[in-house]
Amino acid sequence: MADPSSYRPKPGQIPDSPGVYKFRDEHRRVIYVGKAKNLRQRLANYFQDLAGLHPRTRTMVTTAASVEWTVVSTEVEALQLEYSWIKEFDPRFNVKYRDDKSYPYLAVTLNEEFPRVQVMRGAKKKGVRYFGPYGHAWAIRETVDLMLRVFPVRTCSAGVFKNAERTGRPCLLGYIGKCSAPCVGRVSPEEHRDLAEDFCDFMAGRTGTYIRRLEKDMMQAAEEMEYERAARLRDDAEALKRAMEKSAVVLADATDADLIAVAEDELEAAVQIFHVRGGRVRGQRGWVTDKVEAVDTAGLVEHALQQLYGEESGDAVPKEVLVPALPEDPEAVSQWLADRRGSQVSLRIPQRGDKKDLMITVQRNAQQALGLHKTKRASDLTTRSRALEEIAEALGLDTAPLRVECFDISHLQGDDVVASMVVFEDGLARKSEYRRFQIKGFEGQDDVRSMHEVIGRRFKRYLQEKERTGEWEETPAPTGPVPAPTDPVAAPAGSLPVTADQAVTPPTGPVPATADAVSTPTGPVPTTADAVPAPVGPVPAPDEAAPAEQPAAARDEPREDDGRPKRFAYPPQLVVVDGGQPQVAAAKRALDELGIDDIAVCGLAKRLEEVWLPDDDDPVILPRSSEGLYLLQRIRDEAHRFAITYQRAKRAKRIRSSPLDDVAGLGETRKQALIKHFGSVKKLRQATIEEICEVPGIGRRTAESVAAALAAAAPAAPAVNTATGEIIEEDDGGSRT
Repeated sequence: MADPSSYRPKPGQIPDSPGVYKFRDEHRRVIYVGKAKNLRQRLANYFQDLAGLHPRTRTMVTTAASVEWTVVSTEVEALQLEYSWIKEFDPRFNVKYRDDKSYPYLAVTLNEEFPRVQVMRGAKKKGVRYFGPYGHAWAIRETVDLMLRVFPVRTCSAGVFKNAERTGRPCLLGYIGKCSAPCVGRVSPEEHRDLAEDFCDFMAGRTGTYIRRLEKDMMQAAEEMEYERAARLRDDAEALKRAMEKSAVVLADATDADLIAVAEDELEAAVQIFHVRGGRVRGQRGWVTDKVEAVDTAGLVEHALQQLYGEESGDAVPKEVLVPALPEDPEAVSQWLADRRGSQVSLRIPQRGDKKDLMITVQRNAQQALGLHKTKRASDLTTRSRALEEIAEALGLDTAPLRVECFDISHLQGDDVVASMVVFEDGLARKSEYRRFQIKGFEGQDDVRSMHEVIGRRFKRYLQEKERTGEWEETPAPTGPVPAPTDPVAAPAGSLPVTADQAVTPPTGPVPATADAVSTPTGPVPTTADAVPAPVGPVPAPDEAAPAEQPAAARDEPREDDGRPKRFAYPPQLVVVDGGQPQVAAAKRALDELGIDDIAVCGLAKRLEEVWLPDDDDPVILPRSSEGLYLLQRIRDEAHRFAITYQRAKRAKRIRSSPLDDVAGLGETRKQALIKHFGSVKKLRQATIEEICEVPGIGRRTAESVAAALAAAAPAAPAVNTATGEIIEEDDGGSRT
């Protein structure tokens, strides 16, 4: 525990300007981010007598080892920078709202030639109009089903749409009048887009125009004695009214507003948001957070506004935001919201009338959400605690394994061999810590060698992090030759075994840095070896992390510590492998070679759900009703799911690959131009360089590269569809179909 006086800035060093500050711990990780109108006054509050600080603030300042700040021009800039840093560094002492699910939206893809109405979740896409969020996806589908009678917009997927175009026959919705069937040309693209825009207008609250128009057409049809058409228009108007009834009018002045309410106790807080558009409740969502910092209702409201509108712009930010308490600097927050919307935003507390009544309803929802969360959490926490205690007792551990990592190997008959690592903390999945590996140390199918390689790579990186932060002291380099491996599993073909000394001792001569894992779900993040060079011999690395594409100097230079959470910085208390005694022995051997003896290892065999321990001839049998066994099964199944998903993605990518992908400087546009000109890769392979040069945009040097790449890629023997006996030819993109 650090003494705050040891890193307190000297008097006069801190400016009295607005700015953003961050506290770092002894490992340079950012643990708290805050903003202030006056940095000097705000930071002085953290360095007073510890007895006068809030318990959570006291814990934060004693965990920290340094404080830094950045001066900005205005409070609005401070608000934006604070939000950006919290999102980037994920500080452990900042309030972070946990969204218990991904809320569904009703989306209209106006960025497509034929806009589509569908249910969408996750990150919002440019050019898509969103309505919601809704509590349940079925509520969206019921509303859409009613509205398709009047606005027959396309709802089918791209595959169904293309199939209908090819066959000239619409889907079922086209036959029953709930789709205008643009796939077969019943309406033009312009007419279909008009339908989609009318759909959006109705959903945005401009409902009266369409209902009045339908009723007028109904009366006219009745006067002309077109009774069937009049009946159909009557039903259409009733369908729109029923759709409107699903969102009752709550504000008579047709206001666009978001209402935010907070329910809290000493430890947790729940936030509920009602989205009102055109006077009707169009969506509802909620978050729950642990109060890890000393924060009042105003602070919780400010954090909620940052999370709610931090990535939004335009009409997604309403004209009016109603809150139970104003933030510390309401003018700055209002200006920040106005900048995101592009026009004035009113941030205020409702005092009377319909808005006050609706705020009471939102507040009641927040209180119920907090009560339900605490009830569920108490039940879940008891079950998870019992499961971890049962695992510790069965495996002979001193304490319950609060962090468990599970590894699994996946392949298809020895091809595309990959591995996964999933992390469970306190019995819950921590998906941001998941990692995946590609096996390159050898070819073929060998789960035991694969497990040995993956465990070694993961914990070699852990030792590197410990050495970089000063928690691990180097061992003197061994003298003499490296002993030959005695176990074929421990020595992949073409490399020497990695010993504990080699894991932390630089070999002689320059050794290129390697990347051991691929970060998910946000995409690959190449990394380099920070303080510990790679061991002697080739060390495999996934194809997603591509150190070869970086300059050599950049690869060999250690990265500056930026405070972000490191990928392999935290060790588990328990390593679980998917498999039996051989896989467990391989994992234990990999840890022994690295000199790690404080991490427990076990394996879970699928057939009889037996738990295997290293050096034990007999498995541990947990009762079938055991919560510990159930937790191990969930962890193992999650690792299997993560591994097989990665393996299938790699296999699909390999199957779809084309020889043209290897031509340097040949982009997708020119690749398609070549295929369009010649008709197929097979015909392109038979063309001369002069014929290739005739394609617009293809010069002679590129033509020579194309010809060389196609000549080097010898065509494989034709594949046969075993179900039909047909020969599978190459399609226009060079992949087999």
